[in-house]
Amino acid sequence: MAPHGRLQAVKSPMPPDHIPLDRIRRVLVVKLRHHGDVLLTSPLLATLKQHAPHAEIDALVYADTAPMLAGHPALSQLHTTQRSSKSLGAELTLFRQLRQCQYDLLIHLTDSSRGAWLARLLRVKWAVCGAYGGKPKFWRKSFTHLYPVIGGNRRHTVEIHLDALRRIGIFPTQEQRKLVLQPSVAARDSVRQLLQQHGIAAKRFVQIHPASRWLFKCWPAEHMAELIRNLQQQGHTVVLTGAPDARERDLIDRIKAAVPQAPLDLGGQLDLQQLAALTAAASLFIGMDSVPMHIAAAMQTPTVALFGPSGDIEWGPWQVPHRIVTSNHPCRPCGKDGCGGSKRSECLELIPVQQVLQAIAELQA
Repeated sequence: MAPHGRLQAVKSPMPPDHIPLDRIRRVLVVKLRHHGDVLLTSPLLATLKQHAPHAEIDALVYADTAPMLAGHPALSQLHTTQRSSKSLGAELTLFRQLRQCQYDLLIHLTDSSRGAWLARLLRVKWAVCGAYGGKPKFWRKSFTHLYPVIGGNRRHTVEIHLDALRRIGIFPTQEQRKLVLQPSVAARDSVRQLLQQHGIAAKRFVQIHPASRWLFKCWPAEHMAELIRNLQQQGHTVVLTGAPDARERDLIDRIKAAVPQAPLDLGGQLDLQQLAALTAAASLFIGMDSVPMHIAAAMQTPTVALFGPSGDIEWGPWQVPHRIVTSNHPCRPCGKDGCGGSKRSECLELIPVQQVLQAIAELQA
């Protein structure tokens, strides 16, 4: 205590070095990850545009993930690159295009070295990235603003992305945190015609996407078949979707073989824009931790998601009516590719069908 009863002055923390928004003319947001990760950046783009409506906002993503941001109303340009480009000419062309844009601000949403090099070579005034551990001094010094990344299944990925904006003085409202995905008119029209051909009305069917590119995230085929039989007995029309991948195709075939009344199978027939349009027309989405689950959230389609080794707090359905179904294994979420690296996850395989049916009933009540 201070002598003679005098109070000691308490130093307030230094205010964060926010960026003056009126000085931002052009922004590049870099997200070189998978489809779901890219879609989860859509609230950041919308929030930034609403706080700096005068700024032009561009994004750089892998070419195959571009449909996740195509048509985003906040974007001026969507730049793409290949996951493993061996063409020096293509890389130089992309770099020249980016240099010509004369970006003031770069927001890098992963820990890759590519973002650090872009921050330096594009000569941006401000560069923002997460403070990922174990990075060398060169990497850290490439950015003017670093923010703490709270991982470990304690914070949703959308919020982690938005921390990049909070770090520079932009604080999103709840409305601004919604996912943004706008299927093209052509995609919506083609899906409407497809459903009409099969006599299925919008909002009168349940979409089930049973697969993932990582099979250790998938529920066994026999469980999914039993679930479909129960749904059909309750009077539901079921539509199956899946990627044009041989392993996903095999899983869907095994599911259909165990269902006497085979559901409509659209596996491998829809591109990502059409998949989003179909999901928007569904009354309910049932699936795994994968990009179609995030698409369902963006389309505001009620969602039942089964989670095994991946973290449901970090990757669960975002701002949509939903139920997450998990087991009570104390080791989950472990983030591993199956128990003992086996590509099979007991925490997922042991979820009973009745537990999923109960989640569906609760969501539809």
